[in-house]
Amino acid sequence: MNIPHIELPRVVIIGCGFAGLKLAKTLDSKKYQVVLLDKNNYHTFQPLMYQVASSGIEPDSIVYPVRKVFKGKKNFYFRMALIQGINNEIKEIFTNIGSLKYDYLIIATGAISNFFGMNNIEKYAFTMKTLLESLDLRSVILQNFEKALNTSDPKERERYMSFVIVGAGPTGVELAGALAELKNNILPKDYPDLDITLMQIHIIEATDRVLSNMSKKASTKSLKFLEDLGIKVWLNTVVRDYDGKTVTTNINDFNTKTLIWSAGVKGAPIENLKARLTRDNRIIVDDQNKVIGYSKIFAIGDVACIESEQNGKGHAMLASVAGQQGKHLGKNLNAIIKNPKMKPFHYKDRGTMATIGRNRAVVDLPFLKFGGTIAWFVWMFLHLMLLVDFRNRLIVFANWSWSYFSYDKGIRLIIREVKERT
Repeated sequence: MNIPHIELPRVVIIGCGFAGLKLAKTLDSKKYQVVLLDKNNYHTFQPLMYQVASSGIEPDSIVYPVRKVFKGKKNFYFRMALIQGINNEIKEIFTNIGSLKYDYLIIATGAISNFFGMNNIEKYAFTMKTLLESLDLRSVILQNFEKALNTSDPKERERYMSFVIVGAGPTGVELAGALAELKNNILPKDYPDLDITLMQIHIIEATDRVLSNMSKKASTKSLKFLEDLGIKVWLNTVVRDYDGKTVTTNINDFNTKTLIWSAGVKGAPIENLKARLTRDNRIIVDDQNKVIGYSKIFAIGDVACIESEQNGKGHAMLASVAGQQGKHLGKNLNAIIKNPKMKPFHYKDRGTMATIGRNRAVVDLPFLKFGGTIAWFVWMFLHLMLLVDFRNRLIVFANWSWSYFSYDKGIRLIIREVKERT
């Protein structure tokens, strides 16, 4: 790997999600040589990927080139690479573009979908963990209606026009709300010769309420929002299998060509890193985000679990947690020369929120819990401000404004055909 050798210690960061990005921005490049590795050359704002999948915004609205983020930062290097392994004895990582020595290694590889060992679900279901997966889902949703027009089999038409979302967390309810808005405002105009009332949107949740990570008030309000939009919510329902046509649960079966899985994630650690892992594959770290058993290797973000937090389960896999961990570790490393004793990480909970469509959202703040139109505007403003660049904010704001006043979404494009999974 063509990285120059200089006198400064080298910090290698694997992953440019919220944690890795915030860490790289916080690190003082006068004290360190910073090398950031990622398989993509862009940072993705994951909380809005469901809007890409539902034709609300274009993908370039929620991504930003890594090199542009760090333009002008001295002693900073970015490389597109796939990590293949690590040898801590010689402090070297191995990638598809070569090997690289490190003084400090930070693992910020995030999370992937967790199918809990259900092979058929993994084979046939659609997910939204990457930008490409969101684009595929957008194409599939639109293709389904084209295919529903062309079939004379009522059962086949039902399968194409039914959407089953597994998991009633923020991703699940937000996508369901976006699909309901397509059904109510847009698809009847696009497909006047198709009975859009046949379209069914189901949310399947294994627990007894939606948005179980939020307050009961938020869950109750969200459930009402979903039902008002015509979405069918199935609580205490566990998915057992899916063959590409029929979802089998402990209650009943659902006929659908499109099962969208948002029911769980697990950590994505480096394969040959000899570290303790949780049941959901997260790396166990101490309160300084240092990997247990290592002195110069850290893990932050979704892939990390501070065992002393939340009864051993660690913090929730949230962008806010990842960003705070990245910034905190950056400050610790900047101060390590003067103060070798690193400060422990303490998460500052500034609240959680979710939107269920136009004028419908719920917000849980430490001091206040509310929902409705005001919550929706708060949700929009916060997500706009969290986008990396002003251009992204402007484009997303323009799209949202157009959709709000016109009741339309202008990005209903099938860019590439996605073949049915068999």
